[in-house]
Amino acid sequence: MKIAIIGSGTMGSGIAQVAATAGCTVKVYDTSQQALEMSKVALEKVLSRLVEKGRIDDAEKNRIQNSISYVENLKELSNADLTIEAIIENTEIKQKVFAELESYLSDEAIIASNTSSLSIASLAASLKKPERFIGIHFFNPAPLMPLVEIIPAIQTSEEVKNKVVQIIEDWKKIGVLAKDTPGFIVNRVARPFYGEALRIYEEGIADFATIDLAMKEIGGFRMGPFELMDFIGNDVNYTVTETVFTAFYFDPRYKPAFTQKRFAEAGYLGRKSGRGYYNYAENATNPEPNRDQKLGHEIVERILVMLINEAADALFLNIASAKDIDLAMTKGVNYPKGLLAWANEKSIDWCVEKMDALYDEYREDRYRSSPLLRKMRRESKIF
Repeated sequence: MKIAIIGSGTMGSGIAQVAATAGCTVKVYDTSQQALEMSKVALEKVLSRLVEKGRIDDAEKNRIQNSISYVENLKELSNADLTIEAIIENTEIKQKVFAELESYLSDEAIIASNTSSLSIASLAASLKKPERFIGIHFFNPAPLMPLVEIIPAIQTSEEVKNKVVQIIEDWKKIGVLAKDTPGFIVNRVARPFYGEALRIYEEGIADFATIDLAMKEIGGFRMGPFELMDFIGNDVNYTVTETVFTAFYFDPRYKPAFTQKRFAEAGYLGRKSGRGYYNYAENATNPEPNRDQKLGHEIVERILVMLINEAADALFLNIASAKDIDLAMTKGVNYPKGLLAWANEKSIDWCVEKMDALYDEYREDRYRSSPLLRKMRRESKIF
């Protein structure tokens, strides 16, 4: 199969590696020769490391490298069966690229975007044949992260959807189907992991280190929310939250935090800038967390119930199946358990009572319980 990748940044290069590893012929397009060279060098490093670790041999390394070519002219992608775009998150720029690209491709070729937050329907609308368009959202780093969100637009044909599901399976990835709504599954359901942690901090209940410690040691998460925001980049994480908040007509559940906005404005972006919620400078000392167990459990339960409520609402609104929601959160962001499975474990009664207690305390729509949780409690059902 012939694959084209538009954009040779970290994500585009990673998807190219995935496709080439799976036996596809790949062309990577970028307007910058320097960016293409950097992509080539990065691939050499990654594959050499895999050889050192004994994951692949030299012959396989050469096969993967020889399967990928680098081009600076969009016309050179004309024979692609599937094109995946991985450029800047800007609707107008993407639409312009797709409109030009379509004029070079065959009628059967599939066009996809790796967008994490933009409307698939609006991107598809830039094409003469919008039924060939679909969202294919990989997670970074693409070669290592098993999850891929597959997002058909309302225009996408059933045939294209089924073909893409099969391609992702053939590439040894775990595909989940999501409705074309802001944030799809992962970036929607994960918002409280960051948002509620920031709210707890802003209320003065606990500092960054204490919240992170609780989520790791008691909650079982690999990284705490502030560590993760520093890893992702405060500017990037804030923008996703703001995009989802705006796209959901300013639903208070997705409201961004001033703390994160100020950190981003100050240039405290996290690891990439050397400072975020933590100081990453050599010999820097960061505050010690409060190890009080009662406080730790309160933090974990508050963030966890908000995550469960968000997952339940995604199911309630048919964003994805229960199985795919839990798969998305365990395979896309490495949660220790699927949130709906976790709800069963904690009990539906616990979830509703915890949400109602938060609502009674704050009287904010942010803390409204999902109607699905209420219905399940009434009918004594579990996920």
